[in-house]
Amino acid sequence: NLAVLRTLVSRGAGLDIVSGGELYKALKVGCPPKRIVYASVGKTPEEIKEAIKHNILFFNVESTAELEMIDSIAGSLRKRVSVAIRINPDISIKTHIYIMTGKSESKFGIGFNTAESIFKTPGRFRNLRIQGIHIHIGSQITEPAPFIGAIKRILNFIDSAGISIEWLNIGGGLGIVYSDEKPQTAAQFAKKILPYFKGRRFKLILEPGRFIAGNSGILVTQVLYIKDNPSGKRFAIVDAGMNDLIRPALYGAYHEILPVKRCTIYDIRNTTEGSPELRRGTKYDIVGPICESGDFLAQNRKLPGLKSGDLLAVMGAGAYGFTMASNYNSRPRTAEIMVVKGKAHIVKKAETYGDLVRGEIIPKGL
Repeated sequence: NLAVLRTLVSRGAGLDIVSGGELYKALKVGCPPKRIVYASVGKTPEEIKEAIKHNILFFNVESTAELEMIDSIAGSLRKRVSVAIRINPDISIKTHIYIMTGKSESKFGIGFNTAESIFKTPGRFRNLRIQGIHIHIGSQITEPAPFIGAIKRILNFIDSAGISIEWLNIGGGLGIVYSDEKPQTAAQFAKKILPYFKGRRFKLILEPGRFIAGNSGILVTQVLYIKDNPSGKRFAIVDAGMNDLIRPALYGAYHEILPVKRCTIYDIRNTTEGSPELRRGTKYDIVGPICESGDFLAQNRKLPGLKSGDLLAVMGAGAYGFTMASNYNSRPRTAEIMVVKGKAHIVKKAETYGDLVRGEIIPKGL
């Protein structure tokens, strides 16, 4: 959302982008091009050309074929373009396989041998400045060990290959609390990794997107019906579904769900899932209206007795929430609201039925 991007950019953040649409949004909120880095394994020629024209800081390049494409387009535009080579360090992490990006069999990055060949024959790419290295091993990582392992492999590669870089982009992936995780704080993470960079002259880039946004947002949904089936399972059917928040259906992800109540700040700070009120609750499957059995926000979740009209807050929905929403089952996407200094602002209007058919054309004669 533009309001979120503006908030970050105005406070000094840069933006890591993966599409022409994200470049458009980054420029729309006034992000200086030299604070934009461009990832993605599948940049199109049109996207590459647009980014070069806007003089972004550099591309994170994921294949030799992509290097050749960027070199060719840069030459046609009579530009010299900076790139970083994304290296796949072949690191295993404890996370869902769909968000594991640092294993050698994944689609991401370039192997060490190919990367060394690229750095040692820069003349192959006359319109490129190969100035950096990028790594990104996955997402929702709660321990420092995988990061340290990847960083050590990259530093060993730099030293053994005898190469010089200006930038090292160590990616993102810092985990947050969704249930009972004990993720590292930013200070703990820094304390663990900074010693490895002592005496190094390159600059560091980090991509802590979920770490910033994840617990900044919630999804508010209303209970429509309570339903019991013959197996004894009780369902709370709500007006939000997998089209609004796909993580539980896609990854089996856990999101804490709490009743929405009008209360004081003190009450909010002292509300936990383990409170006596919640422990006395009933187990529900919180399910949506989508025509899929996988359409659930939570399963076997203990909540105080629910009834039609109750509001529920699905926590930790600020990352991979609205950005992955869809119009499946022809459902308009919901509004986005940002709270600034205690005041609520609509930062994206709820879609209408008219929005669902915008751009659709029925051929004549049908």
